[in-house]
Amino acid sequence: MNIAILGAGRIGTTIGLKWSAAGHQVRFGVRDPGSTRANEVLRSVPGATALSITESLQPAEVVLLALPGTAVTEVVKQHKAALNGTIIIDASNQVGRPVMHNMTLLAAELPKALTFRAFNSLGYEVFADPQFGSQVADHFFCGPGGRGRDIVAALITEVGLRPIYVGGPEAASLLDGLTRLWFALVFDGAYSRHTALKLLVD
Repeated sequence: MNIAILGAGRIGTTIGLKWSAAGHQVRFGVRDPGSTRANEVLRSVPGATALSITESLQPAEVVLLALPGTAVTEVVKQHKAALNGTIIIDASNQVGRPVMHNMTLLAAELPKALTFRAFNSLGYEVFADPQFGSQVADHFFCGPGGRGRDIVAALITEVGLRPIYVGGPEAASLLDGLTRLWFALVFDGAYSRHTALKLLVD
């Protein structure tokens, strides 16, 4: 698939490396493609270069929002024509705000897009290495059903995680809660950043 990753931070580049290895065409869009920092970070992804957001979105079927949460509104409003009709995965977090996700904004601005919430509740270290002994980390996501759900589940699997679907877009606040739990365990507790959650059922 043609995938655009908006943002060149550790979350986006770690996931992009996995998707590139799985055979997807991955393009990184940043606000300043001439940035030395962005291009240095992208050296970890074979063949990756920093493109403008407009360039990265031209062939995109799937878009990963791996931007700072506060930057999403401006980017979405500026590029809504290119984003509408794609599968969008909101991995951004508006840290410190009552609502951390951008799903409401995406639904309002991009009515023809299929919007999902994923890759927001764990650190990049888990995406880089989702194996814990004999167990693989679970990853919880939400969004509409149908083909889009299957595609996002497959993309989560290609990162090495076990996808756990928790419901439609209205379940995004549940995932915000998981993000806050992970923050509490890692930043306020005694756990390393290589910490994940596991769903156990009979």
